[in-house]
Amino acid sequence: MQKNPQTIAQKILAAHCGRDHVGQGEIINAEVDIVLGNDITMPLAIKEFKKIGVDRVFDKDKIVIIPDHFTPNKDIQSAQQCKAVREFASEFKIKNYFEVGRMGIEHALLPEQGLVVAGDLIIGADSHTCTYGALGAASTGVGSTDLAVAMATGKLWFRVPSSIKFEFKNNLKPWITGKDLILYTIGMIGVDGALYKSMEFTGAAIDRLSMDSRFTMSNMAIEAGGKFGIIEVDEITETYLKGRAQRPYKVYSSDPGAEYDQVFEIDCSQIDLQVSVPHLPSNAKPAAQLSDITIDQVVIGSCTNGRMEDLEVAAKIIEGKKVKEGLRVIIIPATQNIYLEAMKRGYLKIFVEAGCVVSTPTCGPCLGGHMGILAQGERALSTTNRNFVGRMGHPSSEVYLCGPAVAAASALTGKISIPGEGAR
Repeated sequence: MQKNPQTIAQKILAAHCGRDHVGQGEIINAEVDIVLGNDITMPLAIKEFKKIGVDRVFDKDKIVIIPDHFTPNKDIQSAQQCKAVREFASEFKIKNYFEVGRMGIEHALLPEQGLVVAGDLIIGADSHTCTYGALGAASTGVGSTDLAVAMATGKLWFRVPSSIKFEFKNNLKPWITGKDLILYTIGMIGVDGALYKSMEFTGAAIDRLSMDSRFTMSNMAIEAGGKFGIIEVDEITETYLKGRAQRPYKVYSSDPGAEYDQVFEIDCSQIDLQVSVPHLPSNAKPAAQLSDITIDQVVIGSCTNGRMEDLEVAAKIIEGKKVKEGLRVIIIPATQNIYLEAMKRGYLKIFVEAGCVVSTPTCGPCLGGHMGILAQGERALSTTNRNFVGRMGHPSSEVYLCGPAVAAASALTGKISIPGEGAR
């Protein structure tokens, strides 16, 4: 047995504070590789940064600013916020500032651009920064004040999390993606089932999962309270990083004998297409049990499910058909490159001819920002990540969470539906 066996999370944190080993629960001060902010969180971070009194950021190449939540600007206030971050980026010569026209939803854009890589320690003033764990990195959301300190010093304090291992076994049923696996998992352990813990996703089913589905799973680790959502680097990860990573990276794996608070074995052959009903992501149920629920709007997009796999699944189901009359169906490719690729493949034509609207990349409706706000009493089925009260609009509206297959099938019927198994 190896002396002091460690999890991936422990190894990455130890490496970033110059040590060979860190103990679970220990408070450390670690150097970060990437500091991320957006149009909602960065303005407050800028105010706090200026209070510190420094005249430069710790590294202009390691700060990433992406206005993506209320952009293109939906009103005067959002325009003012974007103006503030634009001026900050210019003043401090921030290399990785992505404005409208070259931006994307941050948690899809950073991996696509090779700005985040395996072995990184990444912080962002956005709770879904945990997305990059799919690359074998330790990434987590922080507050705007912590972001300001990190921009000034390149360091931040962490409490080393304990870990939970999730072993996903056996084959997936038709149409199942990472969204169904993570909704099922959150439903199993609850919204606080992994509070301040590193969720480690492993097993044969994960080994066969696409990068897009892996990003989805890591993205929603926070919905179970997770600090990190990590998947060990394998050939699929390496293929994704090849030709994309902008700097060298390091691969970490958990040691045999590493300590886990819990280990869950999950039989994927028993997991059906999932829907989380209001008002918690943990309210996961088989979609087939909800076929009597009618909807007013469908959203396919967000940092959770706006990638190529999601648009491909939706296009296969919708092609040659029409969306239900009276139903609003909004498709949001997560980045400009995804938008272009979907255009080349003919997906956008399929969507528009079916009666959908295709948006520029934006977080938009996910957080009740714009491009799909719900009115009183309305109900949306969405591939986004949260369905809290008032999340997408009026406090009396409802959001049901699902993967792209259920969203697309439901767009054709106007009620929660599953696609035919033979369609894929």
